[in-house]
Amino acid sequence: MNGDILIVAVFTVTLINLARYISSLRALVVMLRDANPLLYQQICRRESNFFSLSPQGDISRQKRLYQYIRSQEYLHHHDEMFVGKCNKVRHLFLLNAALSGALLATFFLVAFAGW
Repeated sequence: MNGDILIVAVFTVTLINLARYISSLRALVVMLRDANPLLYQQICRRESNFFSLSPQGDISRQKRLYQYIRSQEYLHHHDEMFVGKCNKVRHLFLLNAALSGALLATFFLVAFAGW
């Protein structure tokens, strides 16, 4: 029973942080309209001006935003709020990646190590 509780706890924390990440990413896209209009045009759909995080969305546009944040191109921007939001999104992404790894490790420990 302890292993099940551990899995549920790590899964819950991962889901909460995923929701925080998606919310911050959407807020960043809204800020992007004013802070970097060229990048906003590159990542948003022309017909609806809405950034899609769904699997049906244009992957190349999503990759462009990911590359912008991963390579930290935003550090040279003049707006400190925008830089702060980009840093927050980047850190939340790294946190979610780490929590996903922790969830997989928890599954392994419970299933194979008998916790």
